[in-house]
Amino acid sequence: MCKVGALILALLAQQECKAAHGLVDEVVNPSVGRSDYERALTIENRYGRLTVNVPDVPFWLGEGEAFVYRRTTQGKHQFMLVDADRGSKQPAFDQAGLAAALNRASHKNYKPEDLPFDHFKLTDKGGKITFNIEHTHWSCDLVSYACTGNAMHPGTYQQSPYDDTPPAENDPDKTSASPDGKWLAYIRNYNIFLRSQDGLQDIPLTWDGAESDYYALSTLRWSPASTHLAVYRVRPGHQREVHYLESSPADQRQPRHLTMVYPKPGDTLALLQPVLFEVSSRRAIAIDNAAFQNPYGLSAIQWWEDGRGFTFEYNQRGHQLYRLVEVDAATGQARSLIDEASKTFVDYQPLVMNRVNTGKTFRYDVDDGNEIIWASERDGYEHLYLFNGRTGELKNQITKGEWVVRAVYCVDPIKRQIWFGASGMNPGEDPYFVHAYRIDFDGKGLTTLTPEPANHHIEFSPSGRYYVDLWSRIGVAPRMVLYRASDNAELMQVESADISELIAAGWQPPLSFHAKGRDGETDIWGVIHLPINFDQRKRYPVVEHIYAGPTGSFVPKSFSASIEPLTQLGFIVVQIDGMGTNHRSRAFHDIAWKNLKDAGLPDRVLWHKAASAKYSWYDISNVGIFGASAGGQNAVSALLFHPDFYKVAVANSGCYDNRLDKIWWNEQWMGWPVGMEYSQSSAVDNADKLQGKLLLIVGEMDRNVDPSATFQLADRLIKAGKYFDMLYVPGADHGAPGSYTQLKLLEFFVRNILEQITPDWNAEPIELPKSKSGHDG
Repeated sequence: MCKVGALILALLAQQECKAAHGLVDEVVNPSVGRSDYERALTIENRYGRLTVNVPDVPFWLGEGEAFVYRRTTQGKHQFMLVDADRGSKQPAFDQAGLAAALNRASHKNYKPEDLPFDHFKLTDKGGKITFNIEHTHWSCDLVSYACTGNAMHPGTYQQSPYDDTPPAENDPDKTSASPDGKWLAYIRNYNIFLRSQDGLQDIPLTWDGAESDYYALSTLRWSPASTHLAVYRVRPGHQREVHYLESSPADQRQPRHLTMVYPKPGDTLALLQPVLFEVSSRRAIAIDNAAFQNPYGLSAIQWWEDGRGFTFEYNQRGHQLYRLVEVDAATGQARSLIDEASKTFVDYQPLVMNRVNTGKTFRYDVDDGNEIIWASERDGYEHLYLFNGRTGELKNQITKGEWVVRAVYCVDPIKRQIWFGASGMNPGEDPYFVHAYRIDFDGKGLTTLTPEPANHHIEFSPSGRYYVDLWSRIGVAPRMVLYRASDNAELMQVESADISELIAAGWQPPLSFHAKGRDGETDIWGVIHLPINFDQRKRYPVVEHIYAGPTGSFVPKSFSASIEPLTQLGFIVVQIDGMGTNHRSRAFHDIAWKNLKDAGLPDRVLWHKAASAKYSWYDISNVGIFGASAGGQNAVSALLFHPDFYKVAVANSGCYDNRLDKIWWNEQWMGWPVGMEYSQSSAVDNADKLQGKLLLIVGEMDRNVDPSATFQLADRLIKAGKYFDMLYVPGADHGAPGSYTQLKLLEFFVRNILEQITPDWNAEPIELPKSKSGHDG
């Protein structure tokens, strides 16, 4: 005891000495009380009321050269309309008048400064506005301010967004008219019929359709001259269903049972086969499927303007071959025009753009397909290529370099120029910043359009004459500028946000930081959200907010007044884009292939250690981690596969076994057929490895990730004798949103990292802020 007492005295003396020299290095362990939680749960709303004229992403209207954006001032929203031709800016409509009209028609209580939509259309030369609220389509007259609402037919929106099998229809009133106006195609008894417009002729084109092998009217496309039509014949796949029991519906006492079609990895898919018909002879022209066997999916049929044939894009199951197929109208012969192949996966997610995309990846047909612009990662980076559309031969690579094309904004086939967005081109700059560029079809004339070192969002007008640049950085307020595309001339400073009051209130932007990844060469980028009343002489516990989904990158690059609630309780919160995420090189992305358990965690651990080595206030002795959806899976993987570093995790709505989740995501990244890699990445199969403290959160009505993934993980943890916490939220959808869920996350880290007892919430109730939907899950 004497030796222990002497040691304690020595340590206290050492701390006093450090304090005297301003070198205090104790880990911050403040007393967290009720008021701290309340501040954490409301800080984002309070900070949001301290900004002026912060613009949202603009959108162009269909009529004329005008665009609209919503700006936020002290928490209130206002829609602004800009006429690019005139250079004028004004309120888009009378929001008070619209709110009153909408309230009369809907029997709701919408406020003018918080209308329940962010996009709309103007018609009748600006005299009418239309928009959707949930499943109701609204149309309001902007002169009389009268609104009418129509419930959207269930076919207008998909209850299941995961099954895109074309439906079988047998309604003769649903027709597809030929361009020459002579014929109406329709389906009867799963077969195609032609009915003349005068009703005198009614001709069957097929006799072999059946419920198990039908012709889908929604896929039918006429040739431009009405001489041919092409349609997909569909053999349905396995209709796997996910079942839900809504325990506490708002409109009835008894629970409600629901189902949703939800294909999963390995399931038998629908088989689509294109069928070609010559109208004059009523004959079917056979199409050999050798060029598109075993499809995961086929894109919509698209005819060449001269009627010589049609094309569709074929994604082979396994996502390792993506092909542009052309079918000759005269012979039915199918051939591959362009092949995109990979030993891992073809990343066919569409580039962000407007109007010029025809399929899953990027394709633009020049001069009726005489040339084709195509996006590809064949040289290790996402770039644009120019192909001969008649022969399929590569003419030239348009963009090239160790950087990636992120978006195609506009293509001018006359000037033979492309406006596009790219990141990673500027040395010394954050490689995720998107900049706008212009380039000629031959790869020459590369021109930088956005010199500001920031993240740029570009929106081109439908005509291509103008574009809007909305740019900012995490610590720099947004600015919106209107340009003329022909010469890049600045026409109008549309909006410049003011965040001075926000800064005066103590808000500080995240700190950008990068360090070398597992290969010792690649920079891994992230941000550090500093705690309230940050004092660099102290040390703060670290919690990582993770989302390592391979579809994109996660770390914020643009301004936002939002704040990580944990920072209000004395934590440092970080976000990192490790290897396996998108928007870098193909080698960077390929880490995820058949390896979702990796989640870039080796890079993240090195990043944390580098930050700790650089910043004395960065404590990694007891690191926490949390995430939702793919981030939930990542958070559990951190405890299972890196327990020497990560100690506490909160996992929300995670896919803990990729065999239980939706088919497209998991077969794309984990491969097909389903192999042993699924088990290797499975948190369920590796549940016995759990160390540290874990909280699982699941929403009862999660329509994104099958909730059974959470329950199966819980079952396996229990069987392995592992202790964990779990929150089941009745009625909640994906992410189980709401203040109650957030409160449980906050107090879990306070208890298990700060090692503090949290308040007795039942004895001292806390008023939780309501979410927009009113759900307090």
